[in-house]
Amino acid sequence: MKIVASFKVSPETQDIQTRPDRSLNLERAQWKVGTYDLNAIEAARQLADEVGGTVVGLSAGGSALENAKLTKDALSRGLDELVTVVDENLVGSESYQTASVLAESLTEIGDVDLVLVGAGSSDEYTQQVGNHLGQILGWPTLNAIETIEAEGDHLKVERVLEDGVQVIEVQLPAVLSLTSGANTPRIAGMKDILAAGKKPVTSVAAGVLPSPTATPVSQLAPEQVDRRQIILEGVDAAAELAIHLKAL
Repeated sequence: MKIVASFKVSPETQDIQTRPDRSLNLERAQWKVGTYDLNAIEAARQLADEVGGTVVGLSAGGSALENAKLTKDALSRGLDELVTVVDENLVGSESYQTASVLAESLTEIGDVDLVLVGAGSSDEYTQQVGNHLGQILGWPTLNAIETIEAEGDHLKVERVLEDGVQVIEVQLPAVLSLTSGANTPRIAGMKDILAAGKKPVTSVAAGVLPSPTATPVSQLAPEQVDRRQIILEGVDAAAELAIHLKAL
């Protein structure tokens, strides 16, 4: 089985600074594999070890993907190889554009049985790339997946809903989006890190990006307001708090 674990590199949240005009300054931010995407990589590795197969990492983005330390970190998490699509036009691309690029890359990789993605990216968290990707490919697509179990030529998955858990049989090839509770991503050991340096990394062209389907309204940080220092006490504190919250 050939499993592709797709991930996005995102800036470290604690490194992001806010300018006086409320725009975000990423100049000093370190880039890393998205927190939620680590669940997809771990699930892919576990499934490949169980049924036999390879795990290919796939990521599309800007020049941050050319950072050897970052790619080595991704490979040390359980990937057998890595395919990157590096194009500055992909920085800030919307979900459909990213999914379109990933779909083209999957065609170049070839013979893919399963694509796993995280619940959402660490920065924008739109939770739409997996859905768009499945629609473009015409493959069965499910999100909120908690567990994956191989059963012959198909998978049995558990999907978490607000009022229960669905158990669904999924024919391959398919696209699955995992929850953050699906597993605990491994921490790479020294042996994994050393082995990562010998694994293949392939860069492919992005092609022409489709036109965006939506326009961002704002990417400014929220306005800072002074603390009101309102202290509520007594048996009616909860009711008073509700009144203040509604007034915000």
